[in-house]
Amino acid sequence: MADSIRGRLRAMVEDEAFTLAGYDPGATPLVDSKSDAKGELDELRSVLFDLHELMYAHEDRSLLLVLQGTDASGKNGTIKHVISGLNPAGVSVASFDEPDEVEREHHFLWRIEQEVPQPGHLVVFNRSHYEDLLVPMAEGTLDAGQIEQRFDDVLAFERKLIDGGTTIVKCLLHLSYDEQRERFLRRLRRSDKRWKFNPADLETRRRWDDYQRAYGEVVARTSTDDAPWYVIPADHKWYRNWAIAQILRETWSDWELEYPQPPIDIEEMESLLEGPR
Repeated sequence: MADSIRGRLRAMVEDEAFTLAGYDPGATPLVDSKSDAKGELDELRSVLFDLHELMYAHEDRSLLLVLQGTDASGKNGTIKHVISGLNPAGVSVASFDEPDEVEREHHFLWRIEQEVPQPGHLVVFNRSHYEDLLVPMAEGTLDAGQIEQRFDDVLAFERKLIDGGTTIVKCLLHLSYDEQRERFLRRLRRSDKRWKFNPADLETRRRWDDYQRAYGEVVARTSTDDAPWYVIPADHKWYRNWAIAQILRETWSDWELEYPQPPIDIEEMESLLEGPR
């Protein structure tokens, strides 16, 4: 692909400011049609399996995929359609809801640190440490000094991961207000989807503008050269899946890994295997 999907979807932070208002959640850059994207995704799954296997074989690098977005933006759908085809031995998914009683007794990053990828592994955060910034910022539950400390802590946490060999891919699933309403309505009207509906999501929806502003500040302050944010248009599920798969492909391809070769005498091993029992 001549153009880079990472280049097209990377959040553009200018003068330490960022707003989602300039990003179209229904856009589909670098793909011509739904049928093209779905056809390419089938091929991408095979490519991603091989690239993931290379990382798993090396065991000296790892990847953290952060999926962050509003309710119904497609975090679970991305995992189902993009990640589920990888070798499960080298993949895990961590979900972070409201902290429980034990977790609240620790630093907010304590539970996050339990789930970071081991060497050679891919970990997907279905929601992430960014909840601990976004929610108090949007709902005003922490003062300015506490928020500043959390920003410092998040940046230090990510720096430590990167220095230890983990690549962080941060995807903000950008869903429109109208599309979220349609997805909520579909959940309510379908008996096989109704279990996903949570009335508490409507409380968050009422604070839509507050959360959009919080996302803007979080992206502006935490999108770095080593761990940038990618704004994924999420109104079209098929595009969301295609785009994230392409981002993973580009990221892993940049590493230019080859399978490690053990220090063994191949002819000797073949001779032993072919010899008498």
